[in-house]
Amino acid sequence: MAVSLDFEHQLGDPVMGIDEAGRGPLAGGVYAAAVHVPLARAEELLVGDWAAINDSKKLSPKKRDRLAAAIKATEGCVWAVASASPAEIDKLNILRATHLAMKRAWEKVVGQVGAVTAPVAKTATVRVLVDGLPVASLPDSTNVIKGDAKSLLIAAASILAKTARDEDCLRLERLYPGYGFAQHKGYPTPAHYAALAKLGPCPEHRRSFAPVAQALLPL
Repeated sequence: MAVSLDFEHQLGDPVMGIDEAGRGPLAGGVYAAAVHVPLARAEELLVGDWAAINDSKKLSPKKRDRLAAAIKATEGCVWAVASASPAEIDKLNILRATHLAMKRAWEKVVGQVGAVTAPVAKTATVRVLVDGLPVASLPDSTNVIKGDAKSLLIAAASILAKTARDEDCLRLERLYPGYGFAQHKGYPTPAHYAALAKLGPCPEHRRSFAPVAQALLPL
C-alpha cells in the first residue's frame, strides 16, 4: 500500500505530519520531525520528487538519505527536526520525552507556515497528523495508526526523524568509540550488550532503561 494524501485532504490546508524515531534504543536522544507542504504542491510531489517516500523503516539507508535531502530542498516545504536528550528521557520517561520532541518540532514549523501559504492561512489553524497513538500536547492533532505507511506528510517526517537520529549516532561513534553506535544505532543488540558489559554506560546512555541500569550495578 502506497502512501497517499487522503488523511491530509480530510483535515484540509494547512496541515503538517509528525513522526518520531528512537524510542527503543538504550542510548542517544529521541527525535521527531514535522513536515508541512500546501496540499496543491503535495499533490504534485506525490507523483514527482516524493513518489518514492514511504515509511522510513521500509527504505534502505541510502534511499532514506536521498529522500531526506529531497524533502529539505523542496520549494514550499516547511520542516523541522527536534529531539529530547537522554537526560530528559530519564527525567520524564520515554513517552513524555517523545511527546516533548514532537512538540518542539511542531513549534518550529507552526510559526513558519504562514510564510509559504496564502495570506488567509496565516491565521488559520494548522492541523496535525501524528503517527501512532494520540498526543494530547499537540494542538489540533489527529493520530493515525501506522501513519508513516499511509500519510505522505507523516512518512516524510519519519524519514527526517530517522536520518537525523542516525546522523547523531555517528557523532556518538566518534565521541565514544567501542560501543558500535554506527552499527546498532543504540538499539539493544547483542553487540551493544557486550559493549555495555565491557565498558559500562557512556554519558549518552539512558539510565532509566533496565539494561543500562543493570550495567551500572556493582559487580
